[in-house]
Amino acid sequence: MMHRNIFTPLQRLLRRNRLVQTGLLGLFWTAGEILAQASGLPLPGGIVGMALALALFLCGGLKVGSVKRGANWMLAEMLLFFVPAVLALLDHRELFGLLGLKIFAIIAVSTTAVMCVTALTVDLCYRWTERDDGRSVVA
Repeated sequence: MMHRNIFTPLQRLLRRNRLVQTGLLGLFWTAGEILAQASGLPLPGGIVGMALALALFLCGGLKVGSVKRGANWMLAEMLLFFVPAVLALLDHRELFGLLGLKIFAIIAVSTTAVMCVTALTVDLCYRWTERDDGRSVVA
């Protein structure tokens, strides 16, 4: 009974406070960095942290509502995360010429490819789910 009383206020705080949720996302990133460096994985710590979060989501140890508001805030303010990169661009004038156009073309093509593959994957999963739902109703 005492175990439930301790975690209930913490769960409420986590579900309602955007700052705490953002901090939790930062902890996943930090844990991923530490794990990637300690194990020598050739992956960025952010990817490892995201995999840790996904594992917790899948096993039920973490609910989506526990990070939803913080993640939405970070996505809404994403432009602020790219301001330093834009300012660094001003130091490299060569990117405003042919080299910059080539890089822009590569970014545009790769982004379009990722978006198309993601859309096809979502569509395939949706059709697969619909097909399985139809079979379970008949059985």
